[in-house]
Amino acid sequence: MNVNSANTLQEIQEATASEPLSLGEEYAMQTNWRADHDKLTFIACLPVSSHHDTVKAGDADSPERMVGDVNLFLSLAEEDEEGCIGELELMIAPPTFRRQGYGRATILAFLHYISSHLASILEEYRKGARKQKMKLLQLRVKIGSKNEKSINLFQSIGFIKVEEGPNYFGEFELVLEGFLGEKRIRALEEKWAIEGYEELAYEESDAAIHN
Repeated sequence: MNVNSANTLQEIQEATASEPLSLGEEYAMQTNWRADHDKLTFIACLPVSSHHDTVKAGDADSPERMVGDVNLFLSLAEEDEEGCIGELELMIAPPTFRRQGYGRATILAFLHYISSHLASILEEYRKGARKQKMKLLQLRVKIGSKNEKSINLFQSIGFIKVEEGPNYFGEFELVLEGFLGEKRIRALEEKWAIEGYEELAYEESDAAIHN
């Protein structure tokens, strides 16, 4: 690993408050994420042409097209036995893709997905949490106080700081106020010149099919 790569990795770890993992730990974490009821994650890639009906594994999501990831963590609300809190995380890895709108577009696409599939997301979480009912009370993010770019990004789409100063861990907590609905997200997409949102079928690669 060269010096520039090491510096970039350290910068990403500091921005996302993450720790380096061994290969075995990385595989274990990915397996855990696919099975757990309280996590939802997507890899953010460069946009595909609008005329596509499907995307193929290894093509639209090839390593050179990946720009980062976005995650949702659900946890039970302390003040409501039938409510949960959703915490978002965003990471745009390559410095060359930052400050170009990819982070904001990724978050808005993710919010659109959450809004469109909220019933099924909450149903899976309800079963895993063994609750009779479940509702999403709030979406929030926690961002290091020095990460001004990320703070500004989330504020630009309606998140507001809970407190004026950072917490004990040196983080600002921001929450999204109001109802998360398609009309609101469409308005934000239009405001930030995002052409639209569309869900496409995901196909396995030819290599995976023949193996």
